[in-house]
Amino acid sequence: MSRKDVIARQREEFIEDEGVIFLDNVSKSYTSGSPALDGVTLHIDRGEFVFIVGDSGSGKSTLIKLLLRELTATSGAVYVMGQNLARIRHRQIPKFRRNLGVVFQDFRLLKDRNVYENVAFAQRVIETPMSEIRRNVPLILSDVGLAGKYKSKTTSLSGGEQQRVALARALINNPSILLADEPTGNLDPKNSWEIMNLLEDINARGTTVVVVTHSKEIVNAMKKRVVTMRKGVIISDEEEGSYIDDED
Repeated sequence: MSRKDVIARQREEFIEDEGVIFLDNVSKSYTSGSPALDGVTLHIDRGEFVFIVGDSGSGKSTLIKLLLRELTATSGAVYVMGQNLARIRHRQIPKFRRNLGVVFQDFRLLKDRNVYENVAFAQRVIETPMSEIRRNVPLILSDVGLAGKYKSKTTSLSGGEQQRVALARALINNPSILLADEPTGNLDPKNSWEIMNLLEDINARGTTVVVVTHSKEIVNAMKKRVVTMRKGVIISDEEEGSYIDDED
């Protein structure tokens, strides 16, 4: 093995030991216009709770898509759970994503299936034995406060309840990382806080939580690490941070 290879291997071992997410001077360009990300370096440790904030077009969604391996970086390197995502082959992506739980603003539930089936679906995808599914789904639904709703069609639920189903589905396979992209965007204040309290509880159990949000009130109240993006770059990264308005 060459010295260059040894250094590269040592670097990856350091990344694997020191954190779960690492973007190393990452840029992402599309066909035209300014790059969506421009030289972003970001390190997130195991067990952290991090808010990613910024106006539309700041690069937040591109960052999440890179972490999910929906996109690949134009330059730089993206590491998740010690893996360089540029080296993951297409057929390996589903297995990689088992380490990730994902919650979106629009819930993305299966409308023709009830609550139980929506959550069980995530376990069937990874071929979990039926006996384990029957045990795991009621437990996770109880954790998110939906124990009595397992037979309900998702279309009959409130927005807050639908987001709880989405959260249960994201957590059922015990992911190391939970990515939440505007998880309260379609919810009223009461339900928004209930979802954020659940995310905080999940983080307290050891899951790394990364939340993209526009909610200034939530960010300022929770006093977590706040990474602020603007025009594809990180302009601020603060522990116990606050929301930085564009005009600030």
